[in-house]
Amino acid sequence: MERLFQAASQTGVMKPEDIKVRARSYDDFLVAGRKDSFVHLSVYLLAGRTSEHKVKLSEQLRSTMVELCPDVVSLSVDIRDMDPVAYKKRLK
Repeated sequence: MERLFQAASQTGVMKPEDIKVRARSYDDFLVAGRKDSFVHLSVYLLAGRTSEHKVKLSEQLRSTMVELCPDVVSLSVDIRDMDPVAYKKRLK
């Protein structure tokens, strides 16, 4: 998780203080109909980044996952835009 944080931070697409990294494991899953290993990374960004920025971030994160998880069968990164008008949060 720290390496993914560093990788995302180094792209300059997001400010380090805006990056949150969370992990979730699954007991029940299929990958292409088989119980093969996988790591899927979902990145949610407030809309406004260029396609080039999102590709840069996606490729950097995928490269980091390849280094960290060389034996994992399926590695994927999904970049999603969040609506900045509808997104609301509260910090305490």
